[in-house]
Amino acid sequence: MDAFTAGLLQRIRATESDLTRARDEGDEFLVDVEQGELDDLRRLAAEHGVEVGLHSV
Repeated sequence: MDAFTAGLLQRIRATESDLTRARDEGDEFLVDVEQGELDDLRRLAAEHGVEVGLHSV
């Protein structure tokens, strides 16, 4: 796995964790921010052929 792929997957995991935390805390603004970031990261992964498994977030 190259550094780009590893870094992207790490960022996706961190953002999923942050999104879960924001949901648990009821912070709707932060949920929107984190969901937007996650969508962007997943789009970037798809554009570069990086397989991102399906997660519960």
